[in-house]
Amino acid sequence: MQKVLIANRGEIAVRIIRGCSDAGLDSVAVYADVDADALHVGLATEAYALGGNSPADTYLNVPKLLAIARRAGTDAVHPGYGFLSENADFAQAVQDAGLVWIGPSPESIRLLGNKVSAREIAVRVGAPLVEGSNGTVETAAEVRAFAEEHGLPVAIKAAFGGGGRGMKVVWELDAIEESFDSAVRESVAAFGRGECYVERFLNKPRHVEAQILADGNGTVIVVGTRDCSLQRRNQKLVEEAPAPFLTADQRDLIYTSAKAICREAGYIGAGTVEYLLADDGSISFLEVNTRLQVEHPITEETSGVDLVLAQLAIAAGGPLPVADDPVPHGHSFEFRINAEDPGRGFLPSPGTVTAFTVPTGPGIRVDAGIRSGDAVAPQFDSLLAKLIVTGADRAQALRRARRALAEFEIAGLPTVLPFHRAVVNLPAFIGPDRLGVYTSWIETEFAEQIAADSSLMPAAPALARRTITIELDGRRVALGLPENLLAGFAQGSGPVAPAPIELTDPAELRSTMSGTVVKWLVDAGATVAAGEPLLVLEAMKMESTVVAHRSGRLVGLIVAPGDAVAVHAVVATIEA
Repeated sequence: MQKVLIANRGEIAVRIIRGCSDAGLDSVAVYADVDADALHVGLATEAYALGGNSPADTYLNVPKLLAIARRAGTDAVHPGYGFLSENADFAQAVQDAGLVWIGPSPESIRLLGNKVSAREIAVRVGAPLVEGSNGTVETAAEVRAFAEEHGLPVAIKAAFGGGGRGMKVVWELDAIEESFDSAVRESVAAFGRGECYVERFLNKPRHVEAQILADGNGTVIVVGTRDCSLQRRNQKLVEEAPAPFLTADQRDLIYTSAKAICREAGYIGAGTVEYLLADDGSISFLEVNTRLQVEHPITEETSGVDLVLAQLAIAAGGPLPVADDPVPHGHSFEFRINAEDPGRGFLPSPGTVTAFTVPTGPGIRVDAGIRSGDAVAPQFDSLLAKLIVTGADRAQALRRARRALAEFEIAGLPTVLPFHRAVVNLPAFIGPDRLGVYTSWIETEFAEQIAADSSLMPAAPALARRTITIELDGRRVALGLPENLLAGFAQGSGPVAPAPIELTDPAELRSTMSGTVVKWLVDAGATVAAGEPLLVLEAMKMESTVVAHRSGRLVGLIVAPGDAVAVHAVVATIEA
């Protein structure tokens, strides 16, 4: 391996580029139009445009990615996480093109990336399991039948992919149909396919996982455990390593079953076996993520193993970096810094980062995908950066975390920093004897009053780009530039400023976020009640609803499915 195409963007693309540099490899970045000036584009050895702005047109577009790989002369592909990282067909296409796939085999991805067949493997090796459907469910009626047999709540989950996308927890029978449809839509948007399955949902569990590495000789090690219980919308916000407050028996069960599952699947590379730890101490296998995890840095910090370098070495046919399970040293936290407003229900909040000042000092690491001045687009993930804080033990790591979070400054758009600053002082999280948080704790028990960020202004739309042809040293070259910059040149001035935002009319229903219209939940002309969900929007790969701001008759629907809307944009009118 000499040259690696990174089929991803943002923070993880930057991380892999730096790993390639450490390994003495060239890196090739790809980018959507809105990412043309992104950090990962400038850091890579080379960068190529994908053309377009939607995930389907860019980072999920297999023909474009393979064409760039051929054009750039790469000999390997690293998928990062998300997008096509757990897509067996993409892995196979990469190998069929004569390239090295930096990840598990397509066969292993099919077995373990499909959560239904992963459950079957877990049964064969005797891993602990909760009740679930026999295969995928094709209709909401099948979900209803399962719920009537096994009871509520149930979890509808995307059979492919991860990160909490395409997962809906259903507490009432009447919510099954919309929850099933929403899970399918989110799964298609995030992973390109919509198969789902259903299982009994454990109430108030912790989320614990094992990081594994496996080589081509059948050797599997557990590099460490992590706890990822602090989540919102079934997506992780805070993780720590090693997982605290586990008994020796619980730890042994996790280590033993994780290795058995991966051996049974013939796994090679880095992966994560995830479990739920119920409040009665029982453990249930959840899924296998056949890729590098977002939270991999905390395992690196506590094990001394560079997981990206290990991936590169294993893909090149090399050995594992260590011969046996490393003994963890110290304690590490990861705080995901997302562009979301915790004062508004963690609403995705794209916009422009006007200032970005990171903390420094002992035990502090920041993995970032943005800089000051960067635009955060609504069609991609909300993750801006990750703050990783390590100490000699959990107590010291928490003290360092409080200091680092206080020093971290981001301006221009809301972020989850206020939540992180609050949670590192709450007894449920920092208690010395037990972890009092669980996967739905934020939605059900987090009682801190965090004010909505006053900087949540209508996000400037991502600048459209135009490609023009210029002559450079006698050669015709395509040049892509922001559209407003070209308009300014045409007028003999600077970039054209966007139009000012108009004042609101009390009857106007306005979007609470920037995103893409998925569907209307009610028809035009219907009588609606204040607080009733009316419109489904998708932003940063997650769905949210716009509710009626007052009672009345819904008229004048301005937007339709597929339309892009900005925060505070008028979408309809509700007549009193």
